Amino acid sequence: MSDALDAFRLDGRVAVVTGAAHGIGRAISLAFAEAGAAVACVDIEADLAAVTAEAIRQAGGSATAFACDVADEASISAAAAEIERKLGRARVLVNGAATLDVGGPVLETDLATWNRVIAINLTGAFLMTKAVLPAMIAAGGGSIIHIASQLGSVASPGRAAYCSTKGALIQLAKVMAAELGSRGIRVNTLSPGGVETRRLEFRYGDMESARRANVAKYLLGRLGQPAELAAAALFLAADASSFMTGADLLVDGGYNAV
Repeated sequence: MSDALDAFRLDGRVAVVTGAAHGIGRAISLAFAEAGAAVACVDIEADLAAVTAEAIRQAGGSATAFACDVADEASISAAAAEIERKLGRARVLVNGAATLDVGGPVLETDLATWNRVIAINLTGAFLMTKAVLPAMIAAGGGSIIHIASQLGSVASPGRAAYCSTKGALIQLAKVMAAELGSRGIRVNTLSPGGVETRRLEFRYGDMESARRANVAKYLLGRLGQPAELAAAALFLAADASSFMTGADLLVDGGYNAV
């Protein structure tokens, strides 16, 4: 039993989490720190990333906040260099940063909105991975996790940009897995279903409205919680998933099953 539990530990590893200020990214940061990682809490909202890092430290863990706009290559390069300087070489990377887009029909989606969603959700993950990879290779390998979505494999009307980015992340992980497996780096996606975070409140106005609109779509009769996705991310980050790469881990309460 001890060996099985040890496989979920991240002791001595530096873990970089983008989107660490809120929701799933915050929960992942907390879970990784509890598992022994030194966590780089990365977010454009630096003050709230600092709140996440402080919560980790108050619980006895190790975390440092870093400001970064994943839509800006220079910002990513600077953050990656600072992370390595302060914490060391990353062994885990979670690309969780995503914009709160309003969505809308294709005919009503302007190019600026489309480009913004692509830049943050997809290109940001590509650029952050590219920036962290040299250190991860030098460290002897690691695990990269792109946060995709159940909507990366099924469609939702009015969500063209969002669905496109999440489907692309699933394919990007497969390409990266094929390229990096020989270097000891695993790359997977984690695809959440509807999770009770500010994203649902943003789309529906409040959580009760989000529940009324969505719960019936899930076989488990409820929405997910950030901690449930954090547990799945820990599995992908740790040695527990050591023979898993190029895969999409769907944690969606049964949404895609029927």
